[in-house]
Amino acid sequence: MEGSLTARDRVGIQDFVLLDAYTSETAFMDNLRKRFNENLIYTYIGTLLVSVNPYKELGIYTKKQMDIYMGVNFFELPPHIFALADNVYRTMISETSNHFILISGESGAGKTEASKKVLQFYAVCCPSTRLLDNVRDRLLLSNPVLEAFGNAKTLKNDNSSRFGKYMDIQFDHQGAAVGGHVLSYLLEKSRVVHQNHGERNFHIFYQLVEGGEDELLRWLGLERNCQNYRFLIQGECAKVSSINDKSDWKTVQKALIIIEFSEKDIEDLFAILASVLHLGNVHFGASALGYATLNSSAEVHWLSKVLSTDTSIKFSNNYALEVYIVMPVLPSYFVLFNFFFFFEQFCINFCNEKLQQLFIQLTLKSEQEEYEMEGIEWEPVPYFNNKIICDLVEEKHRGIISILDEECLRPGEATDFTFLEKLEEKMCGHPHFVTHKLADQKTRKTLERGEFRLLHYAGEVTYSVAGKLFNVATQFKSSLAGLTEILMTKEPWYVRCLKPNHCKQPDRFDDVMVRHQVKYLGLMEHLRVRRAGFAYRRRYEVFLKRYKALCPDTWPHWKGTPAEGVQRLIKHLGYKPDEYKMGRTKIFIRHPRTLFAIEDAFEICKHELGKGPETHTYNITLNSFLTATKIETCWRGLQARKERERRAWAVKVIKKFIKGFMNRNQPVSMDNSEYLAFVRQSYLTRLKDNLPKSVLDKTTWLTPPPIMQEASVFLRKLHTRLLLRKYVRGISSQQKVQLQIKALTSDIFRGRKENYPQSICQPFADTRININIKVLQQICPEGIKYSVPVIKYDRNGFRPRFRQLIFTQAAAYLVEEAKIKQRVNYSSLKGAQCPINSKSMIVVRFDIQPGKEGFVDFKSSSEAMVYRTKNGHLMVVGPHNAIVNSRDKS
Repeated sequence: MEGSLTARDRVGIQDFVLLDAYTSETAFMDNLRKRFNENLIYTYIGTLLVSVNPYKELGIYTKKQMDIYMGVNFFELPPHIFALADNVYRTMISETSNHFILISGESGAGKTEASKKVLQFYAVCCPSTRLLDNVRDRLLLSNPVLEAFGNAKTLKNDNSSRFGKYMDIQFDHQGAAVGGHVLSYLLEKSRVVHQNHGERNFHIFYQLVEGGEDELLRWLGLERNCQNYRFLIQGECAKVSSINDKSDWKTVQKALIIIEFSEKDIEDLFAILASVLHLGNVHFGASALGYATLNSSAEVHWLSKVLSTDTSIKFSNNYALEVYIVMPVLPSYFVLFNFFFFFEQFCINFCNEKLQQLFIQLTLKSEQEEYEMEGIEWEPVPYFNNKIICDLVEEKHRGIISILDEECLRPGEATDFTFLEKLEEKMCGHPHFVTHKLADQKTRKTLERGEFRLLHYAGEVTYSVAGKLFNVATQFKSSLAGLTEILMTKEPWYVRCLKPNHCKQPDRFDDVMVRHQVKYLGLMEHLRVRRAGFAYRRRYEVFLKRYKALCPDTWPHWKGTPAEGVQRLIKHLGYKPDEYKMGRTKIFIRHPRTLFAIEDAFEICKHELGKGPETHTYNITLNSFLTATKIETCWRGLQARKERERRAWAVKVIKKFIKGFMNRNQPVSMDNSEYLAFVRQSYLTRLKDNLPKSVLDKTTWLTPPPIMQEASVFLRKLHTRLLLRKYVRGISSQQKVQLQIKALTSDIFRGRKENYPQSICQPFADTRININIKVLQQICPEGIKYSVPVIKYDRNGFRPRFRQLIFTQAAAYLVEEAKIKQRVNYSSLKGAQCPINSKSMIVVRFDIQPGKEGFVDFKSSSEAMVYRTKNGHLMVVGPHNAIVNSRDKS
């Protein structure tokens, strides 16, 4: 957790305990989805690991990954199943106590793969000798055998476990795996004789037929064609592209030898498999005398052999019974819609209820024990206690299983419906039990007369009693009670596997489906229990080691106890009393934001610390522990001495700097000479990167400190001269002439022409008079003074006409391209009257001809336009400034 808190905005919170809105299911789902979209399939709830099946290869289970997670603090690296396996292993060794890992989830969520990864990690991290390697190989290769005989392709998963598995592994005091044994629960035996469409029988049958040697198949009387065996083709998918039966057969054969099955055991095992396949093809008929007959002599031979041969298998392995690690992998799924369930499904759901009860009990127990041990007051946590449902199934004399036993044993004829009547009599009024008879009118429509419905922890499930009278339920209840009793004596660790979608597609997250799994796996309850008022708790040694650099009193070495060091650290950080509690060995932090603040502060200062020994992971054996410790001590000592020298030098420099700052305005002396030198150097360094790039730039010049005022003025003049010299050297002779003309023009128009400031930046033109050559020949003798393009508006309709207005010494000419349209002598001009009608309009009157006048109205507006008004005037609309200026000049 501490290792990647800085990435929390991009990849979400990697420990749900640190969610501010930890009671919000929406916040929980948002965080889970955000991490899944970033291919981060693991998230913690404290020490519980939530795993979402990615349905693609992520490359996160390599030997290198195992090395990274070995011997590292649980929360130091991002969540991973290797981190949980390593923490369980190291806790077991250090505390010499018994632990178990409970892996649960829906079919296809990745339970089988999770258990494989745990075993692979232990195979690598455990000490290695010839004897131990043999035990390790047995543990690893027991999985292919268990999968072959207990897994099958289902609609949800190509390698679905159809049984519950309890694996014991025994370790010695040095952490070496020395033995183990496996117990199975609730094997789905019905699959042997019947499979739904799209599903297969157990893997071993297909492996035998497809991969078995020719001699073996002849001895067993089998043919290399699955289509010839009814027990293998009911699902119509004997061939599956994602399963290589031939290759898996070789793996199973090798595994049977490694785990020391004798040759006789293996022969008997294969004979049983062949017998099952032959029995699947048996068809009974009736003889003329009414006796049963078989369909062929081949089935008669094999049936006789099976019925007359002792096929029990006695295993030669004698595994030790004492254990430290237990890994039950139990199928955990509910269907929340009406369906006729097999008896096996009732047992599975009951198993899940017991596991949920155990889950909450152990979680509450561990939390309460930790609070009590640390001297922290326990705050009650609301949660759904499913004991009422477990009692409904298993309670003596009143539970469903007890009633089923009574019906099976009582004298007289017991039927499915007498069993249902007994249930209705005993369970009447129970809030989690309903039948067609006991239901209200609305619910009754959804229940048949031979069904009953239980409101499980995860939701309602409907069961049919038809053909369900067994005495098997009591045996299963007893075995489940035995498992629960074993688990209650050990420390729990949990892996909750989630299935992101029904289609087994990568990068697809089905919110409704995942939310349902979050509910029935009890993840929100676990989160509420785990928080119990405090989001974070760590041992004083771990907390101080990580954050001691944030306090000068605790860095680099703290001489007192870890608890005192943590107290000094949080006092320096300004923690408020309601933000934390100090236990006997741990600090408890209430709010995630408090932890985020200290983690962000640590990230800021971490780059100054360098890569010290505490940032490295050492993978050392017990034999080299003392050597590694001595090397580490010497290295830490060397680093500490260097740090002390660096700090002493830094203190000296800082003191001199402060003293110089205080005397900066005094004459130069020993007290301020170095500081003033620093100020001068700093100013000149900054000035170098911020010099003006143009002579016209009058603003880009850094304000100098007092000591550099005089030097700044001199440097600015010097730099200006440099810019001028560069500019003058770069201009041509023609540009020099234009500059001279520009200077002359400036003397004439500066302060007299409104648009003069805007025209300065425009290049100077030799002439702006562009006149047609024919017109030029006619009027040139009069001496042309000025030319400008204008627009003439017709008297009728005021249509615009483009013209050129040329002024000579004697007259004004109006020219259209090469034709002179009008000549006006200056002597004939009489002037114009400009009465002002309002603040926003000017009216200009002019004589068109004797006795006839014309008018032009000028008005200000944001848009420029010219049009004829109703009174016959020409309206000229233009910007406000232009109209005002025209008025001023009139």
